[in-house]
Amino acid sequence: MKLRSRIVAFLLIIVALFAAMGTTVNGVLKDINLGLDLQGGFEVLYQVKPLKADGVVTEEDVKATADAISRRVNVLGVSEPSIQIEGKDRIRVQLAGVKNQDQARDVLSNQANLTFRDVDNKLLLDGKDLVQGGAKAGFDQNNSPMVSLKLKDSEKFAKITSELSQRPEGENLLVIWLDYAKGDSYVEEAKKEKPAYASAARVSETLNTSDVQITGNFTVQETKDLAGILNAGALPAKLVELYSTSVGAQFGDDALKATVFASLIGVALIFIFMLVVYRLPGLIANLTLVVFTFIVLWIFGMIHAVLTLPGIAALVLGIGMAVDANILMYERIKEELRVGKSTKAAFQAGSKSSFTAIFDANITTLLAAAVLFYFGTSSVKGFATTLIISIVVTFVTAVWGTRILLGLLVKSGYLDNKPWLFGVNKKRVHKLSEGVDTLDLKTKFDRVDFVHNRRKFFTISIVLILAGMIILGIFKLNLGVDFTSGSRVEVQTSQTLKSDEVEKVMTAEGLTPKDISIAGDKSQTAVLRFTQDFSKDEVKQFKAHMQDEYGKDTEVAISSVSPTIGKELAANAIKALLYAALGIIIYVAVRFEWRMGVATIVALLHDVFFMVAIFSLFRIEVDITFIAAVLTIVGYSINDTIVTFDRIRENLHRIGVIRTSEELAHIVNKSLRQTLGRSVNTVATVLVVVIALMIFGATSIQTFALALLIGLITGVYSSIYIAAQIWYVFKVRQMKKQDGKLDVGKKESKWGSDEPMV
Repeated sequence: MKLRSRIVAFLLIIVALFAAMGTTVNGVLKDINLGLDLQGGFEVLYQVKPLKADGVVTEEDVKATADAISRRVNVLGVSEPSIQIEGKDRIRVQLAGVKNQDQARDVLSNQANLTFRDVDNKLLLDGKDLVQGGAKAGFDQNNSPMVSLKLKDSEKFAKITSELSQRPEGENLLVIWLDYAKGDSYVEEAKKEKPAYASAARVSETLNTSDVQITGNFTVQETKDLAGILNAGALPAKLVELYSTSVGAQFGDDALKATVFASLIGVALIFIFMLVVYRLPGLIANLTLVVFTFIVLWIFGMIHAVLTLPGIAALVLGIGMAVDANILMYERIKEELRVGKSTKAAFQAGSKSSFTAIFDANITTLLAAAVLFYFGTSSVKGFATTLIISIVVTFVTAVWGTRILLGLLVKSGYLDNKPWLFGVNKKRVHKLSEGVDTLDLKTKFDRVDFVHNRRKFFTISIVLILAGMIILGIFKLNLGVDFTSGSRVEVQTSQTLKSDEVEKVMTAEGLTPKDISIAGDKSQTAVLRFTQDFSKDEVKQFKAHMQDEYGKDTEVAISSVSPTIGKELAANAIKALLYAALGIIIYVAVRFEWRMGVATIVALLHDVFFMVAIFSLFRIEVDITFIAAVLTIVGYSINDTIVTFDRIRENLHRIGVIRTSEELAHIVNKSLRQTLGRSVNTVATVLVVVIALMIFGATSIQTFALALLIGLITGVYSSIYIAAQIWYVFKVRQMKKQDGKLDVGKKESKWGSDEPMV
């Protein structure tokens, strides 16, 4: 009865979990805020500058400007705006889901410094004379849209109008300005800067009133915006755009559908793989992966995080990492079963021995994600956020949850003498009386001598690195606007596009793109890069022209980066890589030893260099998401390397004292053979996701997926043929200094198992 109760408990837990998820999943999905790359919208980074040339921007000015922007956003009715102060004088605004982006940009940055002047530009009234919140949109006697204002002092207005009424015809005008620019008379200025000129009324009599109407060639929406801006108050400082990106609603919707579809395919393939290879434990892994995905999305809703396109990729990759934790444990359980241990003993030993590798591998990836979050911006920060949450949730589901569920089944006794349920062939199981240790087990890779062939692989890597350096010297990197400054434009139409025709359209408008590429299955998307960074007015003009040329259904996404931000992004990318590498080498040195830390970093640099060289050779654009891919690969590569070193450390402890370099070579070879199967399985599960993203995912994420594909392959190669072999060379030198003997002592681990002190 006690054994049967564990089966019942297992089933009850599964039913309870899925019932809870089934009843709350709709609410969880509704609470998730989608980024502008998934629902359309725009992002802009402003630099706050003083209104006067000799002025200084203070911290209070920046806060007041951010508050003013927030009030203006309320006018737009955006449900989930993001307004953040960055540094001392910058404000980042993200408006996802905003329908009219051009209108939104005007509302945000328009100074709305309302002034009343005469024809000689003499200031008569300004915004300080208005009643706060007194502006209203309405219609005049001719049913034309207008804005009504309330003045604080009717007597002051009466005095001004009385004076103007005494002037000759043509000079008795009360000119109303918005964003008044110093210079010429109202007529000439109106021609130069139409948005600044509101209206000019002839004054023929004294007006003793506090009500004023602004009329002109307004639309209904413009009067609503103007009233809202005036009620929000003038900006206390100037706003200069340093960076901006816009995504049309259709772009976002297409990207969301494509990426979700690709993710479902990738995850489905992972589920099938786990069932085929690991049988019953694979089923439990699939169940916990569903729970993992639900918890990550629930946390996103709880903390009001924004899910971006790279964030979805990070979620799917997080599933791959959760699978990796399961594979590590399952492979160790299979080894224990093969030496003849009972199912219960194998489960306990496999769970215990796999934990340190899982912990160290995930912590190093967490370090890379934290660095990426600190130095990243917008969508990259969203990617890092998802990755961090995924790593934390992995411990709850793939480590703790999997062990509880599998433990209930194991302790029920129904799995005894059934190794096939764990994917183990009975013919490969030894009797416990034979005294076979896991170190003695045969593997599929026993014929491969990794250590004694190390010079061949060192030579191959050196030759490829030299070739890569030549390629970089000749072709350089095809840097995107994120690092070089300028504008990147993506035009999506219902027509088939050709690069030469698009170039003619650009030339007719006086624009010279740096390059043009056509994308999409039906060649309906054109990607153009310009050396100049477009202003908000130029963005508006470009969109209007494209819609005139290719139809009103044409979607235009524009990213514009100033030279200042381009340099900063490049500098931050380098810092992120350096700090991530430093953090990893320190952690590995503390948890293992400094030689392993150095070998790990050499392997990481090896992987990153190959990614850079391949991108250079094939002229693939390098943007900010490439850095996210590099740091992700840093995490995965270190994951493989940590697992390898963890096994080497464990096997050294089994031997105790190493007396010759051949004994050390045997340990390294055996450790690599034991972990290679796990590495292949782990990379295979992640690769299917990456390939699915490349084939079916959104265009904007395909470069990211390609970088991951390259990095995953080189990561496995470097952990086996570079990192482990460099460590072996270091240890042989250490042995020579210690009279040819390597003494391995015991060190009690905080995790409850013995670790060698090398």
